[in-house]
Amino acid sequence: MASLTIFSPAGVLRNAVALRLASKRLAALGFDVSVDESALSKHQRFAGDDATRLAALHRVARQAPSVVMATRGGYGLTRLLDGIDWKLLARSVAQGTRWVGYSDMTVLQVGMLAHQNTASWAGPLACDDFGRAAAQGGVDEVTRDCFVEAMSGKLRAVGFKTEPGHDGLEVRGTLWGGNLSMLCSLLGTRHWPASKTTKAGVLFLEDVNEHPYRIERNLLQLHLAGVLDAQKAVLLGAFSDYRKSPLDRGYTLKTAVAYLRSLTRTPILTGLPFGHVPTKVCLPVGAKVSLAVQGRDVLLGGWS
Repeated sequence: MASLTIFSPAGVLRNAVALRLASKRLAALGFDVSVDESALSKHQRFAGDDATRLAALHRVARQAPSVVMATRGGYGLTRLLDGIDWKLLARSVAQGTRWVGYSDMTVLQVGMLAHQNTASWAGPLACDDFGRAAAQGGVDEVTRDCFVEAMSGKLRAVGFKTEPGHDGLEVRGTLWGGNLSMLCSLLGTRHWPASKTTKAGVLFLEDVNEHPYRIERNLLQLHLAGVLDAQKAVLLGAFSDYRKSPLDRGYTLKTAVAYLRSLTRTPILTGLPFGHVPTKVCLPVGAKVSLAVQGRDVLLGGWS
């Protein structure tokens, strides 16, 4: 039975209900679930003060369970970056630990690449994905099944449909990325991966509560920094829960993406099932992957 530890490195949990439900559901999937001792700590909007959350991060790394999963995202890991023992996290990965999450976890995953070239998994969060009540939709079957396959080492590829115009595209490179806002926050810092790690890579992005003009602005920041042109492909996941403005006057996310496509030579594909939405695949951050498009069908795989 694979061991799975749930911890809270970022935002505070309102209560323990979703955490208990997530633990029960993950146990039913065959995991030996444990919850870190400070998972329910509270300090302002954080799951404990910085010292508490940093200690939890290092504690679960030393335990080196099969899977480490964050309870939720929110915000908070950026405050910890300068204090993280990256070698300790790399040792846990060498012992077989898979670090899993998305949203705020992006800065941890990108930092692992930057400091130790260590792989992780972009995937579900305990409370957000496994702690939803049945009245809220419960657990998405695709998310559940993809997660179980990924954690067992059986997941070899994921597929999705994209827009027309990319038929015949075939590339291979390092898969990396995550939440667009969190990724941009690392530009120019020592926690940004060296170009040798991400150059000629496959960059995936998602975000939530960001209007298309803000998404465009962040994508432009990556473009102006030379990041987009350095990739073999960019995969856009879900950009959800934003509010339209009467000032948009026909400006949409689609037009923003079209504008970015006019600036970069790198293919930008939409439709990746990943982000702040119920249905999400698991993606091996830091792994070498192959991307192939036939018609509108995209196959992303080839990792080991």
